Amino acid sequence: MDIMLFHSVYGLRPAVGAAAERLRAAGHQVWTPDLFDGWTTDSVEEGMARRDEIGSDELLRRAVLAAAPYSERGLVYAGFSFGASAAQTLALGDERARGLVLLHGTSDLAPNASVDELPVQLHVAEPDPYETDDWLSAWYLQMRRAGADVEVHRYRGAGHLYTDPELPDWDAEAAGRTWAVVLDFLDGLAGEE
Repeated sequence: MDIMLFHSVYGLRPAVGAAAERLRAAGHQVWTPDLFDGWTTDSVEEGMARRDEIGSDELLRRAVLAAAPYSERGLVYAGFSFGASAAQTLALGDERARGLVLLHGTSDLAPNASVDELPVQLHVAEPDPYETDDWLSAWYLQMRRAGADVEVHRYRGAGHLYTDPELPDWDAEAAGRTWAVVLDFLDGLAGEE
């Protein structure tokens, strides 16, 4: 599979590169665009400030430009937290999208969003301060209404960004389960080719 993997508000940190290498080792082609132009942080507050400083329109423009050269291949869009929001927006707007993998985050849907049974997999902590139960229930219903085929995987007791071993949220057991499920999901998509 061809995968466009977007980073979180922490920037393009080593954990994103490690995730891409894990996916490449399983036979996938992976791109990891840097929407923050080399800037990284260990602080979520600084990361959110950087996101706001660049602005959502500019970040979306950068994400679209990163994906455009490869979109004809039929991309799987994926992302971590803020990056999941970018991935969701692009996947729902790309009729050739093959799938969507959301790690630690979701985003609003346009009222007229429509996809043809797009396979979607969400992995999120339970509870998650950024992805509340009420929000996730509404998001799930909206995604189903838009035509997506959605799986939601919750990880009780994990921190928000639990797949990053350099952050306090790190949860090795939850991260291991997440990657096993993601790789199975991608294998299933590849089998449909």
